Amino acid sequence: MTKNEIAEILEEIGVLLELKGENPFKIRAYGSGARVLESLESDEFEQLVADGKLDSVKGIGAALAQKIGELHETGALGFYDKLKASIAPGLVEMLEVPGLGAKKIKAIHEKLGIDTMEGLAAACVDGRVAELSGFGAKSAAKIAEGIKNREAYGKRHLWWLANEVAQPIVAGLRERPEVKRAEAAGSLRRGMETVGDLDFIVASDEPAPVMTWFCELPEVKEVTARGETKSSVRFESGLQADLRIVPPGQFVFALHHFTGSKDHNVAMRQRALERGLSLSEWGLVPADGEGTAKEKAERGESKEVADEAGLFKALDMTFVPPALREGLGEIEAAEAGELPQLIEVGDLRGAFHNHTTASDGRNTLAEMVTAAEALGWDYLGIADHSKASFQANGLDEERLLKQVEEIRALNESGRFKTHVFAGSEVDILTDGRLDFADEVMAQLDYVVASVHNAFAQDEDTMTKRIIRAVENPQVTMLGHATGRLLLRREPYKVNLAKVIDAAIANDTIIELNASPWRLDLDWRLWRKAAERGLLCAINPDAHECDGLQHVRAGVSAARKGWLQPKHVLNTWTLEQVKARFS
Repeated sequence: MTKNEIAEILEEIGVLLELKGENPFKIRAYGSGARVLESLESDEFEQLVADGKLDSVKGIGAALAQKIGELHETGALGFYDKLKASIAPGLVEMLEVPGLGAKKIKAIHEKLGIDTMEGLAAACVDGRVAELSGFGAKSAAKIAEGIKNREAYGKRHLWWLANEVAQPIVAGLRERPEVKRAEAAGSLRRGMETVGDLDFIVASDEPAPVMTWFCELPEVKEVTARGETKSSVRFESGLQADLRIVPPGQFVFALHHFTGSKDHNVAMRQRALERGLSLSEWGLVPADGEGTAKEKAERGESKEVADEAGLFKALDMTFVPPALREGLGEIEAAEAGELPQLIEVGDLRGAFHNHTTASDGRNTLAEMVTAAEALGWDYLGIADHSKASFQANGLDEERLLKQVEEIRALNESGRFKTHVFAGSEVDILTDGRLDFADEVMAQLDYVVASVHNAFAQDEDTMTKRIIRAVENPQVTMLGHATGRLLLRREPYKVNLAKVIDAAIANDTIIELNASPWRLDLDWRLWRKAAERGLLCAINPDAHECDGLQHVRAGVSAARKGWLQPKHVLNTWTLEQVKARFS
């Protein structure tokens, strides 16, 4: 295991111990140990483990060092496994409800004897939770709403996580000798922020062995339906998937049809009818004549197309990328040849909203820059939290300016080709003031201003709060504009039209937070905003090296928002960005 993977387990052990009501000092020891691990450079950690000197590091005692060593060497820890087994699964499940921490769950369990989500929901309704000391009616209502949302959200999955499941399956299908072509379709292919299920389309004249391979994948928990050309399975995560196998000549039509969206497909079918044709998953056949579309296709009456570009050309259109197939004007734009050249991951030269171990990140400054350099980035912005985000170990003025000096020295050392920009994610306080004085922020290369508390403010108050920050000349960009967490937390109430107006008027950038859990500002708002001159920054909000890869989710969302490279700050050269920040 890597040091960050071990740190995650140490933190989880601390939470589990808190659920059991263990000694607070013991609980804190695991959390502190996790933070110490994160602060170590990877090479330093590996050397300490190899030399058996982990317990020489302040904050890591002999017992903790032994557990860390066991995890590092074997990837498992008996103590951790026994601890998990000793706690009712429902209590751990409750941690997924917003607003419920280990202390509150422990109180609910001890005083009400509840250890299931169903029991908790019932206790919120009948008033038992509200009567507990430290809870009240508002807390009970919030918990009940969180449970309800969780149930609704459970039917969908983050694009990022669904894509991680889908891509190895697509690769495996393409390796099968019987498979001529294979693609993932549906909302995953269109890049929707959440996915209901997976759709795989395969071209093959030998469906049986392909179907067997799919249904017997090790990650399949249940085969819910199995046929000669279509099967449905459910994975351990609850994600469901359908495999459809079609003759090679039908593949393009099936792929287009099952990619969707419904609105796009309706418009495409209408366009075909206007040309005397019928478009379906079976083919593009004459609208008149005898028989169904399937029968006509089987008789060889369908137009032959090599790929989707050929399908669109047959309907007098340029190719519409899957990201744009939402029935939002892409048909008209494709007819006029006015579809944009959408941004691609390779267009990005860096990113600006990233964290280190100085606040709540899991990797050091040097490790983050090393990871950025490995991606070929020209620059990396560091924006650790400000002091108001105490829960995230936010930096006060002294620590911030010390970090700025460290970054400047790192750039001057020539150690990395990647240039590091010194920034801060500064909290927008409840009245719109910022967490640092202007003279402090003036010493930074840039400022990301974000809301991190008081989400329950009414729309007018929240809107004025954010606009006041956007209007501050020291603010470079607005971070995660609505505070949403996909499938977990609804956005706070804010008039985004007014916020966007203010950002354009003040030449303030708004980020597209690329964290797969945020993707905020929503893709549906970007097309018109960008046309009006709003500049975007695709930021991963990375809290560890691997998190820099999340820009891929941001680019996927940006493409849905019709964004081109010219609309995105991260596509600029290093010198252009320096000039913008000067």
